[in-house]
Amino acid sequence: MDDSVENKEIIFSNQGSSLIEPQDEKIDSNILRPKSFEEYVGQEKIKESLSIAVKASKKRDESLDHVLFYGPPGLGKTTLSYIISNQIESNFIHTSGPALERPADAVGLLSNLSSKDVLFIDEIHRIPKSVEEYLYSAMEDFRVDFITGSGAFAKTINLRLESFTLVGSTTRPGLLSSPLRDRFGLSYHLDYYDEKDLGDIITRSANLMDLKIDNKSALEIAKRSRGTPRIANRLLRRVRDYVEVKNLNKFNIDIINQSLEIEGVDSLGLDRLDHQYLNIICKNYQGGPVGIEAISASLNEDQVTLSDVVEPFLLKIGFIIRTSQGRKITKEGANHLGLSISSMDQENLF
Repeated sequence: MDDSVENKEIIFSNQGSSLIEPQDEKIDSNILRPKSFEEYVGQEKIKESLSIAVKASKKRDESLDHVLFYGPPGLGKTTLSYIISNQIESNFIHTSGPALERPADAVGLLSNLSSKDVLFIDEIHRIPKSVEEYLYSAMEDFRVDFITGSGAFAKTINLRLESFTLVGSTTRPGLLSSPLRDRFGLSYHLDYYDEKDLGDIITRSANLMDLKIDNKSALEIAKRSRGTPRIANRLLRRVRDYVEVKNLNKFNIDIINQSLEIEGVDSLGLDRLDHQYLNIICKNYQGGPVGIEAISASLNEDQVTLSDVVEPFLLKIGFIIRTSQGRKITKEGANHLGLSISSMDQENLF
């Protein structure tokens, strides 16, 4: 495989279990990332479907159908993509939508793929339209047609490609065009995890990091993890740091509370930005409704960050609602902030 392809960010070669990656890649991430469907916790229906599809493709000695993962960030879309590559013993080429700026970028990347390689494109909804059109024939017919020269000297070159599997990942599936979305033979929505699965993930991660943690402590961290494995592992690292610095020899709920309080994470997993978001609606706009533009300006935060990172979990736990007039806080959300319901406009609370 040609290492000169500019858009390759990470290449995992499962042949011989060799791994090529950036020098600054976190060691913990490599240790904690599951290598097989059996090690992967949660998303049982998706694992079962993928496992069957992978086994069937290996049995027929064909490349796996193209796969689309969509859902909130941090739920394991990249990990599942790596597991697919590991299971079919192929190379894993990792890039992102914004990195594919020009058609030449896509053509160069596609032409260097070997048979049955897995090409993973993160944030696939951010691929430019001019680049996306080259993926249509590549995904369907394993070829790309590009034009060289101009005017009377223009000619079309048909470039045959090796059969490969494109795995796309997106947090905003609604931004994918229909022609691109329809070319994925396998499409999966990853949803938030329950506390039991997150507790299992934390216990597994703690064992891999040589940490001693009981089930009660693992569930306490799980409660604060917003249904997201990435956050669960991040909080586990912060508790580990606290235990090491304070020279403690074990985890318990009091230690977890103390360490995560320093990080600004409360008992439900809400962080400082979540609290600021809720306080803005409560105190500045009497509980709402208020538009996302006004909240963004008040917090000096990007609207995309609020709508994609902050709001999904607050909506899930019922602390806010979205209406045609804007965002409103619920009674549960106001109570969590310790605000008296009587001190706010009753009509604005649900």
